[in-house]
Amino acid sequence: MNDWMMLVSIVLFAALLQTSTGYGFSIIGTPFLFLLYPAHSAIQINIILSLCISVFMIYKIRHEIDTILLGRLIRGSLIGLIPGIMIYLYVDVALLKMVVGALICISTILLILKMTIAQTKKKDYATGAISGLLTTSIGIPGPPLLLYFAGVGTKKETLRSTTLAYYLFIYLISLIMQVCFAGTNKEIWLSSLIALPALFAGILLGQLLFKKISQRIFQILTYVILLFTGLYLLTTSL
Repeated sequence: MNDWMMLVSIVLFAALLQTSTGYGFSIIGTPFLFLLYPAHSAIQINIILSLCISVFMIYKIRHEIDTILLGRLIRGSLIGLIPGIMIYLYVDVALLKMVVGALICISTILLILKMTIAQTKKKDYATGAISGLLTTSIGIPGPPLLLYFAGVGTKKETLRSTTLAYYLFIYLISLIMQVCFAGTNKEIWLSSLIALPALFAGILLGQLLFKKISQRIFQILTYVILLFTGLYLLTTSL
């Protein structure tokens, strides 16, 4: 019973964050899901629920999407999908968590120190490729997008809408690949079903919160979430 309550609480908070900022469900949700489920199950539950958020939100935010950037991210992600699924199948999850956690912490510190990034086509594609790799391997596509968009200075409306549209594609492809290559189980789908009411409650609350968040608060939230995720991945991999 306690596990179900923890699942509902995790999903509610992560969905609220995802809807109000455009990121956060996988970044916050996946590390905590690792506490409740085996790694591969936690990753698939995260992908299923994240996909539900994107499906639910996409129509409302469709006019704010940067379609050119979205196309580059999707094409770039195709490069990382196959290496990512190989990592998912064969590489020790603890090692991957350590590497990703260290990279997130270092990159976030650079952003806090006001490091800026010039947006280019190649960087758009590279960001998509890294995100694709992380999606099929550990179910967390957000950090490379968030780091890149924060460095470029992307407006919060564009960030939220474009990332949600991108997630709709990348999560669907990743879920299909994981099920085909590694299989799935009843617990994954039952847990996802139980979490759906909390997911939709978080979506509704997040939409209200989005209107009240300034760009400055949005930026601070970005740094806090990234540092938390990086440190969490590092400590749980040791």
